[in-house]
Amino acid sequence: MAGGAVVRSMDSLGSRRLAELVTGTTAGRTPGYRALAQGVRTLLLDGRIPLRTRLPAEREFAAALGVSRATVTAAYDLLRESGYAHSRRGSGTWTELPDGARPTSVATPAAGDGVIDLAIAAPGAVAEELTSAYAEAAPDVARHAATPGYHPYGLPELRAAIAERYTRRGLPTLPDQILVTTGAQQAISLTLTLLGRPGDRIAVENPSYANALSVIRRLGLRTAPVPVTEDGWDAELFGATLRQSAPRLAYLIPDFQNPTGRLMPAGQRQQLIAAARATGTWLVVDETVADIGLDTPTPPPFASLAGAGGGEQIVTVGSLSKGHWSGLRVGWVRAGTRLITELTALRVTADMSGSVLDQLVAGRLIGREAEVLRHRLPVLRAQRDHLADALAREFPSWRWALPPGGMSLWIDLGRPVASALSRAALRHGVRIEGGSRFGADPGTFEHRLRFPYTQPVDVLDEAARRIAAAVDGGLGGAGDEPGRPHWVA
Repeated sequence: MAGGAVVRSMDSLGSRRLAELVTGTTAGRTPGYRALAQGVRTLLLDGRIPLRTRLPAEREFAAALGVSRATVTAAYDLLRESGYAHSRRGSGTWTELPDGARPTSVATPAAGDGVIDLAIAAPGAVAEELTSAYAEAAPDVARHAATPGYHPYGLPELRAAIAERYTRRGLPTLPDQILVTTGAQQAISLTLTLLGRPGDRIAVENPSYANALSVIRRLGLRTAPVPVTEDGWDAELFGATLRQSAPRLAYLIPDFQNPTGRLMPAGQRQQLIAAARATGTWLVVDETVADIGLDTPTPPPFASLAGAGGGEQIVTVGSLSKGHWSGLRVGWVRAGTRLITELTALRVTADMSGSVLDQLVAGRLIGREAEVLRHRLPVLRAQRDHLADALAREFPSWRWALPPGGMSLWIDLGRPVASALSRAALRHGVRIEGGSRFGADPGTFEHRLRFPYTQPVDVLDEAARRIAAAVDGGLGGAGDEPGRPHWVA
């Protein structure tokens, strides 16, 4: 598939644009009706054509492709028969997914049953630093134990430490601009709940962080997906989406994006800030993975590019989960002081305060962040490279772009079998997420698999061996299967 080409309209698709995309999937050849239908299916499953997009009229599309109208008619018929399109009288033909293409959930295995859990892309703690931080925090617990222990905004000393962290990285911040939350997930949920209303539009990267997408669906927000390809973002497309859809919110992961691992260039960040300012769109920027730069330094905070007073519409979410430990449930929101007050008022309706002990430990870990990352990053880099080598040996037809940072490989299986592969892998003792979990439209990215490299290399080797055994054993009637050597045509 030609890299980077995507659709610019969320509701309809021009004949010339679709012709360019489809010929890209067929290496520039004039497609027959089966190849034409397959090209549209590929674009849809890859998230480059959104669901519920109106396809061009048959006559116009045929002219743009240089084929007969009968070829387009036959291709549309095949798409409808296979469930990838439907027609409404007077409204044309629209993209859809067949019921069988929508993924079913994989049951979570019980703890202690020998299952390798790759559904969670987070490393263990750097034990020495964590143990030391808890020991240093212990004397302060007695001082706080004499108080009720409720700090809805967060411990003052931790808010100050987080604010100083932003200031040191180039974004001047006051403690009053920080709300400490119980992890980044609470920070995302609070922000989207406060700023969004059911039916509001929200621009989202496609694919994106699965748990954020779950919050978006729960709140009844309407997604305007913008593809993130192996080439990264298309800032012009993102700007066009903001202008055309007028979303109230946009949710971004510009730093080592989950799940692709891509890093957004500074110039594109500035373009998005300008577009959001022009459309009045709130930018919710998730920087929870920003510390995990394996081949490139951590960039400055996204909001620092907005200039003095230019970041009022930017809400930044952070966490200690990836750089330190997910078991330490400490995240935060960085925003204007008024918004922080409103978020805190919302927070106390469900969660009066976070753990005092965890916050005391978090303050000490922030103070030794450089030391922790000096331990963390070389290990993750070695695990990433080891996993890439292991998968290349076991599955030579799988493809991925080695990410410059983050926690996982975003693998192209070559065929839409990810959900079946996940189920088969679980039967062989590996829990892993297929790409549909990360799609703005459920059922897309069925040819993708997120494979974290956060486990030790011996565990990664064993996981690869078990998945290979699962594939060799068959995927339970899934149809086309991913590329083990003896199945490559």
